[in-house]
Amino acid sequence: AIQLAKFYGAEVTGVCSTTNVSLVKSLGADKVIDYTKEDFTLINLSYDVIFDAVGKRSFAQCKGSLTAKGIYLSTVPTLSIMLQMLWTSKIGGKKAIFTTAGLMQSKENLIFLKELYEAGNIKSVIDQRYPLEQTAEAHRYVDKGHKKGSVVITMGHNSKS
Repeated sequence: AIQLAKFYGAEVTGVCSTTNVSLVKSLGADKVIDYTKEDFTLINLSYDVIFDAVGKRSFAQCKGSLTAKGIYLSTVPTLSIMLQMLWTSKIGGKKAIFTTAGLMQSKENLIFLKELYEAGNIKSVIDQRYPLEQTAEAHRYVDKGHKKGSVVITMGHNSKS
């Protein structure tokens, strides 16, 4: 998300833990806020878009940090978040959108991402690789909520790499 936002010219503030500050900077964030040291929702900054890719903050906590026409995006909406988003969108003038992985994919989008990658405009971040037979272990790792990038399931004779 950081890399795509930068590609389109956005000023990006990344929010992460201390251990991920250098990674988030390397992906192009203009500013990085370490959530173990400060709460981005309390520092009196407002954002045109808040993209919550990990579900660490509720919509209720974030909506005060949105500009008047700001948008909150979440890839991990809970029922509570969806209800808050609908209510605020109806009465509060703030726009809230949720999406789930896989629903917005298209051949054109994948080709575009491939071209960005090949041109060096974006890079992949792979945290762990697991062979197909260790898929359950990979899920347990992801469920801990501390992955730094993608977790890849490999298949075939080179699946241990």
